[in-house]
Amino acid sequence: MSLDPLQSLALAAAILLVGRALNRRVGVLARYNIPQPITGGLAFALLATLLHATTGFAFEVSVALRGPLLLAFFATVGLAADLGRLKAGGPKLVIFLLVVGPYLALQNIVGTALALLLDQHPLMGLLGGSITLVGGHGTGAAYARIFTETHELTGAAEVAMAAATVGLVAGGVLAGPVAQYLLRRTGTRDAVGPGETAAGAAVPAPVSTDAAVVTVALIAFCIVAGSALAAATAAWPIRLPDFVWCLFCGVLVRNLIAPAVGLPVDDGAIDLLGGIALALFLAMAMSAVQLWELADLAGPLMLILAAQAALAAVYAAVVVWRVMGRNYEAVVISAGFYGFALGATATAIANMQAVVGRHGPAPVAFLVVPLTGAFFIDLMNAVLLSGALSLPLFAP
Repeated sequence: MSLDPLQSLALAAAILLVGRALNRRVGVLARYNIPQPITGGLAFALLATLLHATTGFAFEVSVALRGPLLLAFFATVGLAADLGRLKAGGPKLVIFLLVVGPYLALQNIVGTALALLLDQHPLMGLLGGSITLVGGHGTGAAYARIFTETHELTGAAEVAMAAATVGLVAGGVLAGPVAQYLLRRTGTRDAVGPGETAAGAAVPAPVSTDAAVVTVALIAFCIVAGSALAAATAAWPIRLPDFVWCLFCGVLVRNLIAPAVGLPVDDGAIDLLGGIALALFLAMAMSAVQLWELADLAGPLMLILAAQAALAAVYAAVVVWRVMGRNYEAVVISAGFYGFALGATATAIANMQAVVGRHGPAPVAFLVVPLTGAFFIDLMNAVLLSGALSLPLFAP
């Protein structure tokens, strides 16, 4: 059964509603911050697999809207990057970035080596590495699209979604034991005292129609400009994907163009529209998942992800905690690092909140980790992956 773009969009919306309902009714899904499109998408994938196994019936969804939705999401990532906030991060932010950089390369080396040992395509190692674990579902889906088009890698989208989802769960589940181990070595703090609050974001103001309209215009500009830059630089030795150019354009618009022309940039509108774009994109991507095609990849992929979970734990305890000061703030930063090293920035924040809720505030950690996980890690990852994909090992 083939669906046109509007029908595919309607199916994606239905998947989001199913995911919302499941997350509300199944406590473990909400506890580990499983995104609604992934919950609903996996439920739909299981239903589609059952139908295919019993009747041979299969859905064929349109991909026409997936590209623009993905570019819109990455444009919002760039638009959210206020470079003026860097001054508050100080040396700790720079140190943390220097710590995270080598880990990205190490994660891909481990993933690629295991993929080759398990007789899989080396790109499987990248999909089980920083593309999906540090990059998350959005980056995983973007590179899966590229690998499918340029390398004809069968099941790349399904592998990316599976790896990112497993990483998200592992990042939330396993960070607690890592943090507890480091707390025993550091010494715990008292619980939050009177007048103190665990570090967390303030309640955002409602998004106005005017702010939403301006933000839509900025996103559209970033998509058009980013796509043009991607086409203009297609012949470069190191080629950056179109979504990275859209992210760069977002940074440029936020920090130079919008202030110069007097356009207000509303963080609430950016978060709202970016979240909608990513949710719809992921739901549309998950609606195309065919689990029966993953049967031959399940074993190797799980081995790669298990090794990555162990690597992240060792790196958090041996490198991140030590370099960041071997103190309580370093413990909270390490818990956050484990979250986005395997899952997403949301997982990182949840991990840190679990620690500070029991042992007290960590204001530096709540500045350094979100800035790194929400923006800089994507830039570092994109540059590293672009360089890696230029190696002969990953040639089409």
